[in-house]
Amino acid sequence: MDLIVHSLYSNKEVFLRELVSNASDALDKLRYLSVTDPDLLKDGPELDIRIQTDKDNGIITIIDSGIGMTRQELVDSLGTIASSGTAKFLKTLKESQEANVDSNLIGQFGVGFYSAFLVSDKVAVSTKSPKSEKQYVWEAEAESNSYTIREEKDPEKLIPRGTCLTLYLKRDDKGFAHPERIQKLLKNYSQFVSFPIYTWQEKGFTKEVEVDEDPAEVKTEGDGEPKKEVKKKTKTVVEKYWDWELTNETQPIWLRTPKEVSTEEYNEFYKKTFNEYLDPLASSHFTTEGEVEFRSILYVPATKKEDITDRKTKNIRLYVKRVFISDDFDGELFPRYLSFVKGVVDSNDLPLNVSREILQESRIVRIMRKRLVRKAFDMILGISCSENRDDYEAFWENYGKFLKLGCMEDKENHKRIAPLLRFFSSQSNEELISLDEYVESMKPEQKAIYYIAGDSLSSAKNAPFLEKLNEMGYEVLLLIDPMDEVSLTNLNSYKDKSFVDISKEDLDLGDKNEEREKEMKQEYSQTCDWIKKRLGERVARVDVSNRLSSSPCVLVAAKFGWSANMERLMRAQSIGDTSSLDFMRSRKVFEINPEHEIIKRLNAACRINPDDPEALKAIDILFETSMISSGFTV
Repeated sequence: MDLIVHSLYSNKEVFLRELVSNASDALDKLRYLSVTDPDLLKDGPELDIRIQTDKDNGIITIIDSGIGMTRQELVDSLGTIASSGTAKFLKTLKESQEANVDSNLIGQFGVGFYSAFLVSDKVAVSTKSPKSEKQYVWEAEAESNSYTIREEKDPEKLIPRGTCLTLYLKRDDKGFAHPERIQKLLKNYSQFVSFPIYTWQEKGFTKEVEVDEDPAEVKTEGDGEPKKEVKKKTKTVVEKYWDWELTNETQPIWLRTPKEVSTEEYNEFYKKTFNEYLDPLASSHFTTEGEVEFRSILYVPATKKEDITDRKTKNIRLYVKRVFISDDFDGELFPRYLSFVKGVVDSNDLPLNVSREILQESRIVRIMRKRLVRKAFDMILGISCSENRDDYEAFWENYGKFLKLGCMEDKENHKRIAPLLRFFSSQSNEELISLDEYVESMKPEQKAIYYIAGDSLSSAKNAPFLEKLNEMGYEVLLLIDPMDEVSLTNLNSYKDKSFVDISKEDLDLGDKNEEREKEMKQEYSQTCDWIKKRLGERVARVDVSNRLSSSPCVLVAAKFGWSANMERLMRAQSIGDTSSLDFMRSRKVFEINPEHEIIKRLNAACRINPDDPEALKAIDILFETSMISSGFTV
C-alpha cells in the first residue's frame, strides 16, 4: 500500500484534494441519477461536503451527502488495490505506459482514495447507499494488506445517505488536523468544487457582561455604621462557539460565458488570484472544444515581476475539473518567452494526479499548449491594435525582450511574433515603429528591410553606413538593444522582404550603374592594392564603396561574420582566451569613397609617390578613424 501511494504522489498535501474530489464525484452521481429517480433525495435534498477535525487526537472526518456505496460497491471500489496486489497494479500501469495511453489512474484503480494513506495510519469509510437499508464500514491500516467490512450498528453513527470518511493521522502528520490548515488547503486546491464545502470552525462574538466591584464605603449614617454601596460596571468578553463555515466558491468565473462577466470582475479575479494590486493590461477568456476541451482566462500583467531568465514563475494555475492541480511548470503549458502571461486553465481531459512527467509526454498537453500560445498572441495583438498607443508602449517596455527571445527560441511562431516587434528607425523621430509600418512606408523600388545595430541611438543614426540610404529616402531600422540584432537575424524575412545589415559587405541598394562602377574600379584598382599592402592583415581587402556619400571610407564586416555591434557584445561576454572567436570576427573589408577629396588625393599620391610617409600615415589614420565610426573597437 505504502509503495503504491508514494509512487503516485510526491506532495502529502494533495490527499485532501483527492478525497474532496471523490466526495464531489459522489454528489455529482447522485444529482445525475436523481433527475430520473427523485426518491434518491428523500433522505435530504442537501448536497454538500463537511469536514471536521480533532486536533488533539489527530483525526479528520470528511462527510458527503452523495450516492454512498453498498457492500458490494465497497469491495469493488475500495478493495481493488488490496485484492489485486501491488505487483498486479504496477504491471497494469507499466502496460498502459508502454501503449502510450493517457491513463487516468484514478478512474482505473481508485488511487485517489488511497491518497488518504499518505498521512494516515488507519482509514475508516462508513457509507450508506439509497439502494441499501444497511450502512457499512470499511476499515484498513497502512501497514496491512487486508481490509474489513462490517455493518454499522451504533445508532449515533448512522447517516441518512452518503459517506463518512475518518482519517487517523500519523504522528508526524497530525498538523493537518488543525482547522486553519484544512481551510487553507481547501482554498488552494478545492476552491471551485461544484458543491459547497463546510468546515467546522471556532468562532466568537463579543458581548457586555456586568462586573461586581468590591464594596466601598461611601458615607456614614448617624449611628456610626458605614453604609456600603455596590457599583455595577460592565466589560466586553468574547464568547467562543463552534459552527459550520462555507469555505469555497462554487462558481468559478471561467465557467461563465464571457458576455456575463464584466471587466471589473475579470480584474478583481486577477488581483485576488495572483496577489496583484494593478489592473492587467489585457485579458482573454475562452473555451476550446473538439479534440481537447478546456477553459481558460489569460492576463497580461501591467508590470513585469519576472526576469527573462526565470523558468519557474507560478503564473499559470492548472485545474482539472475545477480542482487545483499545480502552478509549478517548466515550460509545459507556455514557452519561456511567454512566461509573463498569467492565468488559469481548467481541463476535463487530464487526470487529477497529473505530474510533470505526464505533462511533458501527454498529447493532450501539447494540443493545449498550442492553443494557449495562439490565444496569448491574439491578446497581445489586441493591445498593439489599441487606439491608445501608450498601452502597447507600456507593454513593450516591460515585455519587449521576452518577444525578442521568442524570435530565437520559437521558429514555429515567427509569423505571430514579428508583427509585435518594435524598433527605432532613421525616420521615426525617436519613436518605436512596427515592421508593418516600415513595410508600408517602403519605396516602390526598395527590395529589402535595412537595419544597422549600434550601442546607442545617436551612434547608430550617425553611422556612415546610412549616408547613401538617407539620400535615397530609404528608412533604416536602428537596433540599439543587445537582443535586437539576434532577433532579426533569426527571423530572416518579413512579408517576403529579407532583412539586410547595411554594415556588411556586398550591399545592394538596387541603384547599380555597372559602367560607372567598372570605371571607378579601374581608376582606383592600383590605389586599393596600395592601401591593402599598407594595412596588411588588418583587412581582408580594399574595395570601392557604393554606400558612402560624405565620408572618405568605412570598415564593413564580412557577409557571414559578426557585425561591429555583435563583435562588441561577444567580446564583453567572453572570459579568458578569446581566440575561439576569431573565426566569426573575421577580417574586415575597407571601403573607400572615390568621390571624396581625401581619397582622390591618396589616389594621386599612389601614382606619384607610393612611398610618401605622409600618405602612408594618412592611410593609417583613415583606417583607425573608420574603425571608430563603423563601431569597431580600436
